[in-house]
Formats: sequence, C-alpha cells, structure tokens
Amino acid sequence: MEAWGLNTLALCFGGGILGAAMGGLWAFVLCALLVFVGCIAVLGGGSDYLLLQVGLGPAFGPHVGGFASGVAAACYAVGVRKNHPTGAAKDILSPLIDTSWDVLAIGGVFAVGGHLLLSVLNKIPIINQFDTIALNVVITGLVARLLFLKEMPWGASESIQKHGLFGTNDTALSWVPWQARPGRYLSLGLGVGLLSGGIAMGLSGVLNPMAEKGIISGAGAFVVPLIMTWCIASLNLVCLQCATGPIQKVPVFHCMGILSALAYLYCGSIIVAGIVGLLAALLQEFSARLVYNHGSSHIDPPATAIATGTLILNLLFKPEFLDLAKLFK
Repeated sequence: MEAWGLNTLALCFGGGILGAAMGGLWAFVLCALLVFVGCIAVLGGGSDYLLLQVGLGPAFGPHVGGFASGVAAACYAVGVRKNHPTGAAKDILSPLIDTSWDVLAIGGVFAVGGHLLLSVLNKIPIINQFDTIALNVVITGLVARLLFLKEMPWGASESIQKHGLFGTNDTALSWVPWQARPGRYLSLGLGVGLLSGGIAMGLSGVLNPMAEKGIISGAGAFVVPLIMTWCIASLNLVCLQCATGPIQKVPVFHCMGILSALAYLYCGSIIVAGIVGLLAALLQEFSARLVYNHGSSHIDPPATAIATGTLILNLLFKPEFLDLAKLFK
C-alpha cells in the first residue's frame, strides 16, 4: 500500500468517518479486534497485512479511524458544532452518528492528517524512537483540544489552581478513578508486566523459527509478541463501553502490556518485564494527571505513556544507543 497514494488517503478518510460515527472507544475496540485477528493470521503462518496495514495501519489504526478520529470529532462536536450527544468532549463512549455530516467529516480529515503525520514522524531521528502511532494519537488529541476547545495541553487553569497540577480531588478528577490509587495501579502494573513478558516469551519461541524459515515476515514475528497483551487489554475495554456501575470498573492495562512486552523482547527477562510493567503503570498515572485530569477533552494517558515509555526503552536497550540489553544476555 503506497503511503502517499490517493487510494490510501481515501481509505484513511473513510476509516476516519467510520471511527467518528462509532465514537472513539468503540472504534478502538474494533481496531484491537482487527489487530488480534491479524496476530492469529501470523501465528497460523499467514500474511501480516491485516495486522500491519489494517489494524495498525492506514485502514483503521489507532492514529487514524481506530481511535484518534473519534477523539477529534468529539472535540469539534462540543467546541464548534455544539451537537455532541452528551456535551462533553471527554466522552469518547458515545457514538457520533447522531450529530451531523461535518462532525463525521472532521473524523475523516483528522485520520488523513494522522496518517501523513506518521509518515513524517517515522523519518525524524530520535522522534522515530517513540512509539510513533501512540505519539500521533497524543498529538492529534492536543491539536483538537487547542483548535476546537481553545484549551492548552495541561487543561483548565482554574482546575489546576484549585487542585494543583497533579492533584485529583481524591480521584474525583481522575482518569479511571477506580485504579487511580497507587496500591492498585502499581500492583496491576506488576502483574500485567509479568504476564505480558511470559506471553511475549512464548510467542517469540513459536514465531522466530517461522521467520527464520521464511514462513512469516520478520516484522510479524516481532509485532505479534509485542502487541498481544495490548490486544487482550484493549478488547477488555468492551466492558467499559457497554457496562454500568461496578461492572464497568475493569482495569485499563494496554500501556503496561505493550511496554513490558517490549522490555522482554529486548532483555529476555520476565522479571525485567514485570518491573517495566510497574513503572509503566506509574507513567500512565503521571500522564493522566499531566494532560487528562484538568482538561475538557480526552488526551489519552495510555498513548502518552506508551509513546514516552517506548522512547525510554529504545534509548536504554537498543544497540545504537546505551545497549543495556547486553547485560541480560
């Protein structure tokens, strides 16, 4: 698929319209389902097209129709069109199909912009050491917040002055308040990190020999162990979308899953993966307090933590940088 081709851009635009119509979280669950099915295809010795070009690519990746378009469209519906179903730009659960054509079109425009931005980010030294899909999601959210709501990245100054930048008003301001206390998110991060490291270990053991024999691509052999726990965690969010009350209070752990898997792939240590999972949980909560809690729109804390955490792990463990991974081999 040509990155700058007309067909690719049209595909992005269409996916962005669909993502806006569905709403950000529903679109993200669909994206995760596509990625999961793509992983299964690779595990069966098949093509990585569904995984890399659809679920993580221009068709319906998180940076295009699979999440970012819905977030941007929600900001536009609240700040400009005034027709959001609940009137809250932080609401990424409500579908936007019952708004107007221009709200959906904004989703398409932001999806095209997200695809083009990804191509640029991947060519910039050091910047391309971030998880550029996650970084793209963050940038899209920041641009939509500023453009449509006239609000800065850190949110409303009144809320910050009242509660402090990192204050949560006893979790009343918190993103996912049921896991916002340290004992909860740190325990969750450790557990997810250990599990994700184990999953990455098992999948790598299956897929690397297949890649060496030419049965599957090297990219598929790397991405499937990296992304599998992220898929499981993201599909888990269907409970957040559909349930109410205590049943809705599911853990949100895709950030911890992908960062701990990356740590395992570098170091080959489940213990390191567990530690990174714990630190990822801390980074995710820090991100929520920095860009989400005081804001009027959704700047995704997991995406913020994934982008930043990937940069840190790449700089620590890649051979061309500090190459600390050699200490574990």
